[in-house]
Amino acid sequence: MKYRQPTRQSGFTLIELMIVVAIIGIIAAIAYPSYLDQVKSTRRGDAQGALASFANAMERYYTQNNTYIGADGGNSAITNTLTTPAAGVFADQSPADGTPFYNLRIYNLTANSFVLRAVPIAGSAQAGDGFIQLSSTGQRGWDADDSGSLSASENTWSK
Repeated sequence: MKYRQPTRQSGFTLIELMIVVAIIGIIAAIAYPSYLDQVKSTRRGDAQGALASFANAMERYYTQNNTYIGADGGNSAITNTLTTPAAGVFADQSPADGTPFYNLRIYNLTANSFVLRAVPIAGSAQAGDGFIQLSSTGQRGWDADDSGSLSASENTWSK
C-alpha cells in the first residue's frame, strides 16, 4: 500500500476576501466624489461652449437687425432681468439634446451690448453650481460660490 501525502488545497480565506473588499470600498469611497466633480466640471464646460455659440448667434442677430434689442422677443432693453432668447435666435437650454442642466438666458440687453448667462436648472445635478456668464465684450465669469453675483476673483471660467 502506498502512502499518500495530504494535498494542500489552494484558495482564499474569508479574511483575505474581507480585506480585498475593504480595500475596494476605500478606493471607491475616494474615487466616486472625484468622479462626480469631474462630471460637474464637464457639464459646466458644455454650458460654456453653449454660451459662446449663443454669443455668436447674438452677433448674427445684430448683423441682420443693427441692434440686439428683440433677440429676446421683446421690443425694449432689459437690465438685471433674465429673459429667454427668442425662438430662432438660439436654444434656451444646454445641452440642447438630452437632459438639460442649464437654462440659457439673456441677462442685460441693450441696443449695443448684452450679457448672457447659463443658470443651473433647479433640481438638476448642476443645481448649486452657480451661473456662468459671458458678455458682448468677451468678459467671462462663473459664480463658483453660488452667491448670485460675481466677485473680482470669479471673472474667469476656470476651476
